[in-house]
Amino acid sequence: MNWVDGAILVGMLVATAACMFLVQRYASVPARENCNDVAGFIFAAVGAFYAVLVAFVVIVVWENTSTARATTFEEADELAGVYWMSRQMPLPEGAELEGLTLGYAHAVVNTEWQEMAGHQSDPGATALMYQIRDSALAFQPSTNQDSTIYQNLVQHVDGLASKRRARLNLIADCVPPLLWASLIAGAAVTIAFTFLFGLSNTWVHLLMVVSLAGLIGLSLIAIKEMNYPFVGPNKVKSTAFEVFLARLPPPR
Repeated sequence: MNWVDGAILVGMLVATAACMFLVQRYASVPARENCNDVAGFIFAAVGAFYAVLVAFVVIVVWENTSTARATTFEEADELAGVYWMSRQMPLPEGAELEGLTLGYAHAVVNTEWQEMAGHQSDPGATALMYQIRDSALAFQPSTNQDSTIYQNLVQHVDGLASKRRARLNLIADCVPPLLWASLIAGAAVTIAFTFLFGLSNTWVHLLMVVSLAGLIGLSLIAIKEMNYPFVGPNKVKSTAFEVFLARLPPPR
């Protein structure tokens, strides 16, 4: 949790406590005690609905992060396939394609991953992807072995391009503004309903209300941190490409 998340949580707790004291001051406890039965029934329905909404969003953002991580490793696997096929190709075509695959991996790790943190992609990595495809398609097999290499090479290049598109499709926020509005409004309504209950012990009532607000606040912060898979404490890292680069033989 960073300082922004901490400030949001503290501000939410302070605002909840302030509203609670205002209600305690201007609405008498006996008057609110008469509404406990009805308020409890409605609060149960509101709380259940909001819990389902929060659970749904948490599952969506978690699956989005898991998909991004899996897509990254699949892309790195396809790149490794292109690399190893290039090692089987005759020179100079094989060495050229081998250099392009290494350049692409370095561009993704050193440049594009930082660009993705700002919801952008790297034009240089995109250009290298096009060069890899052009170099692979320009290869003219002359033997049966070369034909087999060419078929596998084209398959890996197509897979690499597909997985790259899938990864770049994830550089947008997972939770749309309308859903954020629903989450925030639902939090406000759920917490506000707890003010309607009348308890003779103000501090116990305040403790229960603030605890609920804290739990809701932590849930919203968790959604915020997982909303974009390439930023935050649970962000997807470039580990797959780093592993690929760390386990290669000397270039030809």
